[in-house]
Amino acid sequence: MKHIALASFAVAIAASILVARDAIGQSGPAAAAAASDSATRSAPDTAVTVSFGGFVDSYYAYDTGRPKNFDRPFTTQAVRHNEFNINLAYVEAKVSGPRVRGRLALQAGTSVQSNYSGEPRIGAVSGPDLSRFIQEAVAGYAITPSLWVDGGIFFSHIGEEGFISRDNLTYTRSLSADFTPYYESGVKLTWQATPRLTALLTVINGWQNISENNQDKGVGARLDYAPSATTTISYYDFFGNEAGSGLLRAFNGVGLKSSLTSNFAVQANVDYGTQEKSGGGHSAWWSSGLIGKLQLSPLIAVSGRVEAYHDTDNVIVVTNLIGGFKASTASLGIDVSPLGGPRVLWRSEVRGTWASQPIFPDRGAATGTSDSNGLLVTSLALTF
Repeated sequence: MKHIALASFAVAIAASILVARDAIGQSGPAAAAAASDSATRSAPDTAVTVSFGGFVDSYYAYDTGRPKNFDRPFTTQAVRHNEFNINLAYVEAKVSGPRVRGRLALQAGTSVQSNYSGEPRIGAVSGPDLSRFIQEAVAGYAITPSLWVDGGIFFSHIGEEGFISRDNLTYTRSLSADFTPYYESGVKLTWQATPRLTALLTVINGWQNISENNQDKGVGARLDYAPSATTTISYYDFFGNEAGSGLLRAFNGVGLKSSLTSNFAVQANVDYGTQEKSGGGHSAWWSSGLIGKLQLSPLIAVSGRVEAYHDTDNVIVVTNLIGGFKASTASLGIDVSPLGGPRVLWRSEVRGTWASQPIFPDRGAATGTSDSNGLLVTSLALTF
């Protein structure tokens, strides 16, 4: 895995060379023009702006299994049963300019506690106690107008759904999203290759971890291609050592987002991953999903989802049962926007999940577990 561990140095060196070349400018006949350009760039950047904002997502969830400890397993969203709580709240400061950008966002909520619970605790200054409060802390510089380098803690490049409920077609997240990284810590290069094609390369600590859990690094890439103004096709991947020295995890996925009409949007994904075993061979898992959302009026929208997730070797989703995690999900939701925009959102959703074996807590079952689970959740969210 040395090639993965050294990839971070390759990206850093490449970025440094490009920055240095940009700063030094040209020589010969173009020296005067380059000097003038350099002087312009060194002057105070009056185009840089700083903005502040925040988001509060409050919710109430009812789980048909009525878990005794109130915690709902196999999800990061609406994780507490029969309880009014905060799913996610954050405040942010954003910097935006022609050559610099950045975001600092501090967060709290039950989704934060759930999502960061797997942070490694190796050493005296690691683990989720502090890092879970950092949603993003990222600084970026434009090497060229079409090439940016960003470093720090930032949102994941994987998948079609994000950590903030407001930005997704449904309120709760798909299994595909909940069991792939929401955040990463490292460095990334983003290249706007053409008006329709964006490419990203990243070197990160690993599969959703800020604190390190081994001596290797992970690498990933993403391509977003927009054949039209209403459709984007994406490819994303991850390669890294996550289970032990020399044991490669490889993950690939493709996604689609499209507005079929001005009122109807669809989203789809297919993901596939493999993990090498210490005794030889490998384990595999896959997921797929389809989401649709119909805007009935400026104030009301409805959404629906179907998906499947199979992880028979307990690589990503740990059940401690032979046969692992095999489940399908369906949901229906309604969104109400009283002000006709995203500032205030009242979102409600009913969701069912069906597994191949009893893995869900269920106080009504003789064994205490069930192979099916139901959820009713309602949320009131404010963006400011």
